Amino acid sequence: MTSNDDYVLQILLENNVVTQALVDSVATDAAKSGASIVDTLVRSNKIEENDVLGALAKEFGMQFLDISGLEMNDSVRALLPGELAKKFRVVPLYEQDGVLTVAMADPMNFETLDSLRSVLGKDVEGAIAPFKQIATALGMLYPDQDIDMMSGLLDEIDSDEKKKAEGGGGEDEESLGLENQLGASTAGEKDAPIVKLCAQIIMRAFVARASDIHLEPMEHHFRIRYRIDGVLREQESPPRRLQGAILQRFKLMANMKLSERRIPQDGRIQIKVRGRELDLRVSTVPTGHGESIVMRILDKQNLALGLPDLGFMTDDQQMFESLINLPDGVLLVTGPTGSGKTTTLYACLGQINKPDRKIITVEDPVEYQMSGINQVAVHADIGMTFAAALRAILRQAPNIVMIGEIRDLETAGIATEAALTGHLVFSTLHTNDAPSAITRLLDMGVKNFLVASALRAVMAQRLVRSICSECRGEYDPDVTEIRSLGLDPQQYQGAKLYKGSGCTRCNQSGYKGRKGIFEIFKLDDEIQQMIFDNRPARDLRARAREMGMRTLREDGVRKVLAGITTVSEVLRVTMGDEN
Repeated sequence: MTSNDDYVLQILLENNVVTQALVDSVATDAAKSGASIVDTLVRSNKIEENDVLGALAKEFGMQFLDISGLEMNDSVRALLPGELAKKFRVVPLYEQDGVLTVAMADPMNFETLDSLRSVLGKDVEGAIAPFKQIATALGMLYPDQDIDMMSGLLDEIDSDEKKKAEGGGGEDEESLGLENQLGASTAGEKDAPIVKLCAQIIMRAFVARASDIHLEPMEHHFRIRYRIDGVLREQESPPRRLQGAILQRFKLMANMKLSERRIPQDGRIQIKVRGRELDLRVSTVPTGHGESIVMRILDKQNLALGLPDLGFMTDDQQMFESLINLPDGVLLVTGPTGSGKTTTLYACLGQINKPDRKIITVEDPVEYQMSGINQVAVHADIGMTFAAALRAILRQAPNIVMIGEIRDLETAGIATEAALTGHLVFSTLHTNDAPSAITRLLDMGVKNFLVASALRAVMAQRLVRSICSECRGEYDPDVTEIRSLGLDPQQYQGAKLYKGSGCTRCNQSGYKGRKGIFEIFKLDDEIQQMIFDNRPARDLRARAREMGMRTLREDGVRKVLAGITTVSEVLRVTMGDEN
């Protein structure tokens, strides 16, 4: 019900809503179920929700309202955009003297009011109302299937739990969750409320264009966050008492061991959402308050991305296309986790996948299934490592080989030797910039003459959020912004930059989608000689700059001036970049 159970209990005790004896009587049941003591008291009908909210309203000097009779009309709806009301679970009531009053169920969630004030640019005050009344009012004010579905599922779960409690069964909640709610072996699996709730979590993530779903048990609540355009955003979360059942359901879907909670596990969920096939890579890690689950959403439609969709400017695209059509050599894509390296490699393979070429990939795991390509999955536990798989596939006479990642000397050595024997090899490395990839390979132990002879080019990349096309508008940058990008204010005086003001299409963020910024390092004879001579990365970088290589920051500047992204985005992802 609220975000701080101990504090709420203290308030209820001081206002004689509960007694210590009553609290002690449900403490054990609450601990077993993972629910808060206050929620347990309300669900077991030992106290009324209105009494709790009344005491909180008195404590915080807020109104306690019955909004069941609220008039739902256009004037009320116009007070607050539907996406904000849905996101923060608040109902607009009225605006007076420039102050908007909203109804909320948790008066201790101060971040909600602060966020609304920031987004709306006006003062916002809260009033308290029961949770179910807020859910009903939201459904009437802003007809939306997601709102109605979520609140309806929670009501259905509450109803099921009440029936079980009245039936007096002796099973604990964990076994009930596995047998009845998860529906692991029952005919009604598709109708179980928890099953539908988990499906709704995935559906909402898909609609929001999330790349990851994070399910995180906290001390007093169960947090759900989506990573949208590279930024984590907290979502409406179910009550903490449902944490165990939800986590178990996702583990069941991912074919994990349900009884194992002490060690990390990995799994995979394949699901179809709105006609789109999605793969979810699922990872669990034990934490102090339960298992944390992260699900990475892999949308197979992303395979259709061509090189122009990645964000290349015309000149960079022409250079990169010439590189991926070379007959042999090693091409590396570098960057941190989440910078789009794998997507770039798949776009490359899609571009050069022709009937007269044999392409084999070695991946851990195979993230996307591509037609016309032989894809091999690594299984280190049975000896199928990158190196072992690479040795085997070279006997299959491929033209092109893609290695998911070069992680050790053995893999790097075989890759470079394969390139020298007439194969075109694509792979990735974790380095901050392109020239550093050479230093990384040498540090692994690859001979400098092999690196110089086999490596053709290295491309470093990052992802920046794109400005939303619906709310995109011009503005005049100040001198500080121009200087922050390393530009001459005099040279760019009067330049027009762009940013998004926030709209329903981009969920008020001003951004929608992401594009890449790139640093392409192409080797020539002089750089090869420098590698033979073991020259440091700074010398290689200096030579590359003489040849016209643009840094990540410089490519980002081009995209700022083209109106693709913003100054703050480029600075965020290129903090360590030196021009």
